[in-house]
Amino acid sequence: MKALYLDCAAGISGNMFLGACLQLGVPEKYLRDELAKLKLPHEFEMEISDVSKKGIGAAYVDVKLAREFDSEHDRPNVRHIHRHEHAKSHSHRTFADIKKIIDASELNTNVKAHALAVFNVIAKAEGKVHQRPAEAVTFHEVGAIDSIVDIVGCAVCLDYLDVKKIFVSRINTGSGFVKCAHGLMPVPAPATAELLQGFTTYHYGAEKELTTPTGAAIVNALAEFSADLPEDFTSEKIGYGAGSWDLDIPNVLRIYLGEFGGTVKRHLLKLEANIDDMNPQIYGWLYDRLFDAGALDVWTTPVYMKKNRPANMLSVLVDAQHRDTCTKIIFEETTTIGLRVIDVAQRVEAVRKVAKVETRFGEVQCKVSAFDGKIVSITPEYEDCRRLAEKNAVPLKAVWQEALTKQEARLG
Repeated sequence: MKALYLDCAAGISGNMFLGACLQLGVPEKYLRDELAKLKLPHEFEMEISDVSKKGIGAAYVDVKLAREFDSEHDRPNVRHIHRHEHAKSHSHRTFADIKKIIDASELNTNVKAHALAVFNVIAKAEGKVHQRPAEAVTFHEVGAIDSIVDIVGCAVCLDYLDVKKIFVSRINTGSGFVKCAHGLMPVPAPATAELLQGFTTYHYGAEKELTTPTGAAIVNALAEFSADLPEDFTSEKIGYGAGSWDLDIPNVLRIYLGEFGGTVKRHLLKLEANIDDMNPQIYGWLYDRLFDAGALDVWTTPVYMKKNRPANMLSVLVDAQHRDTCTKIIFEETTTIGLRVIDVAQRVEAVRKVAKVETRFGEVQCKVSAFDGKIVSITPEYEDCRRLAEKNAVPLKAVWQEALTKQEARLG
């Protein structure tokens, strides 16, 4: 699977991430066209330039805000505002405002999900710091238009590069104090400190804010810590994104793009309930709702309860992020009045990717799984085989077998 490794020796910010992704191959025109889908005309202008930081060539992304309009040319007369995030307090938006902007856009589902995941963790962190509900949080720094551009832009880049996994090094937060809407704050700023809990941080170099709330949120929402390049990570390309400061160290974020062939280990939860008084027709609907809500797996097991009554044990495998939503659905849709939450220490997953193969009946997608660097399973997609069987009036197993045989031959 495609993966990134973020080397944060000089911290991380949204525009540093964007710059590095541009060097990794995301076309500038593609990024601009996708950001235009936010439908925020005349609110920002993005300048991209090549710079050198202590001899390292890097891409610098500068979002400039439109404050006055030139009536003669009917376009923004843009005045430069310093790129650093503490200068964003002119534009205040709530988390709900930001969700509406992203949801109303024509961005694809994957980009929206990544962008909202990042903003969601920021809202929770800011809410905790300021003792307010996440939905009601008003963003002074990260709610400004340039941070919306940063975060959505990062999601666009991840989608273009087809990244499935992100690792992050130790993170240099910087030190000293930063001027925010609420006054001087110690570095890392309170929201940044919240977001970096669980990650390994340090500070080195000048007294500057090197890791911003936006950068910390990207790490919190999308990445996992790895002290070095993971053992099964094969680097294919390196990109550098420049920060705003000129320091004694190169103020760049270095991102490695490559293939990760290792197994994925995740900490999960299993939700369980014994149900003996529900119409079994509801289970199909329940399964669909749970999977749509982020459940990793759903199954039922026949059991016998007191007085030897036949029943079903409902089991739902979820990660912590989707636990509350799935719990709510179970109570809404079933007759259970209690739920067991069981800690699953690990689930070891084979690496999976989709590979297409052309058969005489049509194109079939196959799920290819690998473990320990070797292919262990190839499974043609049922819905593709079913559709082609109907279209060609042939047995489904004939389509399935040809897709399997051709895919096995292609992959050796």
